Formats: sequence, C-alpha cells, structure tokens
Amino acid sequence: MKTALIQQKYHGSKETTVAHTVAQIETASHNGADLIVLQELHQTEYFCQHEATRSFDYARSFREDLAFWSSVAKRNEVVLVASLFEERAPGLYHNTAVVFDTDGSLAGKYRKMHIPDDPGFYEKFYFTPGDLGFEPIDTSLGRLGVLVCWDQWYPEAARIMALKGAEMLIYPTAIGWFDEDPEEEKTRQKESWTTIQRSHAVANGIPILSCNRVGFEADPSEALDGIRFWGGSFVCGAQGEILAQADDRSETILTADIDLKRTKEVRDIWPFLRDRRIDAYADLLKRYCD
Repeated sequence: MKTALIQQKYHGSKETTVAHTVAQIETASHNGADLIVLQELHQTEYFCQHEATRSFDYARSFREDLAFWSSVAKRNEVVLVASLFEERAPGLYHNTAVVFDTDGSLAGKYRKMHIPDDPGFYEKFYFTPGDLGFEPIDTSLGRLGVLVCWDQWYPEAARIMALKGAEMLIYPTAIGWFDEDPEEEKTRQKESWTTIQRSHAVANGIPILSCNRVGFEADPSEALDGIRFWGGSFVCGAQGEILAQADDRSETILTADIDLKRTKEVRDIWPFLRDRRIDAYADLLKRYCD
C-alpha cells in the first residue's frame, strides 16, 4: 500500500488552503498513492489558539464539506482521511475525522475523544468529547484505526483500536511549540511526541501514520505570540521503525510504502497480545489509584 501524508501550512483563507490541499492530493494520487491522510482541521487556521464564538461558523459548512471531500476522493480514486469541524446541533460541536473510500462513499467517522485545554490549545471551548468510541473504519484498503492529535498520547486508545482489528493507526495532528521556549524544551517535546506514537506501533505490532501541520500561526487575541507547528509528519512500521519523516518547516507530500503482512510476522516474534494479563487490569478503569 502506498500512503501519502499532506503536511502543509495555512494559506490565509479556507478557499486558498483547500485549493492547495486538493492540488497536493492530485499530485499524490498521480504518483500512485492509495491512501492519503490530511492534517487536523486542515481547511482553516488552527482557531483554538483563542476562544471566539465566531469560529463556530467554520462548523456550519460540515455537510457541504463532506460532499466536497467525497468528490475529491472519488475523482482521485483514493481512500482519503480528512479532519473536519462538525456542527452536530447548535451549541454541540465535534472535532471529527472522516474517511472516504475510493468511490467517494463515507466509510466512517471518528469524533476526537481526548480534548486538551492548554494555553494556545483551548479545544474544550470548541469541542464536545467524542461519543463514537474507538471503532476502526473498514475501507477497501483495510481496517483503519483513526484517532486525532491529543488522542496520540493515550496508549489505551491505540490498544483498543488494535484489539478491534485496526491494521494501522492514523493520527491527523496539529501540534507545535512557542518560539520563546528554550531549544532544549522544544527538542524534548518533539522527541516525546514521536516516541509515544512509535511506542504504540511497537506495543500493538501495527504501522503508524501521523500527519502534522507546519508553519507559524499568530494568536489573533495577542495573548500569546502564536504557535509554530513543527511538522515532522512520519510513518513507522510495526516495530516502530521510521519509514519516512518530514522536516519541521516544509510543506511536503510524505510518501511511504506499507506492508500489512508484516503485522503477523512481528506479532509472531513479539506476542504482546498473547501475554496480556487481562485479569489484572481493572485499575485502568479508575481515574487514579489512591
């Protein structure tokens, strides 16, 4: 399976950004990509840097956006993983990943389960936690375990997707650092981000595709200077080995070939699922063990 991750910056408006994304998808498809992954909230700026009710307007086109990206998937005959702002009802919104099959049909969707709330990442203001659970999405290419950004820090989410038969994990992402942070801290943050996801690949014996945005986006409220998204999109194999990785500043189409047959080979030599002590994990259902 040839995969492509579209790592890009925000181009100043939804219309210009979407046009750029479509051109990148067409290029990736022309070069043989079967599966194309877009970054988190790829149509717009990362509006969660501040709390503004006017940003909810982005979600009102959710149905039109579904139809548009469906047509893009169909026209390019690819499985497409998109990341959209969903208005479910007035006052009820989700950060939703949507998967389209090669014929443009809606294969399934996933609503982001873990919602952060940190300086510059005020997502709890915008997004209701997902209620669809951790359910893999079946496509013509296989069963995809799609999660979103903050979900990538949680081994429980990755494990459940794997236990339900996901053949790979996919993370549309929007993460970056603040320019004023020390270089040592920036390095620690990015290495932690890469390491935790590679560990999910190792622990579950399946590939990982993580697609992050890139470029600097100023904070409209001016409470902070803004976020410099660190790119670094990557694909790793079932033992956590890096198959392809983008740099931290360039827009790029990152491609990698994935051999799904390796999952059996890896799990046969590292049978972590066999040796799980499911009789001893009840404490995982507690917030904290006092």
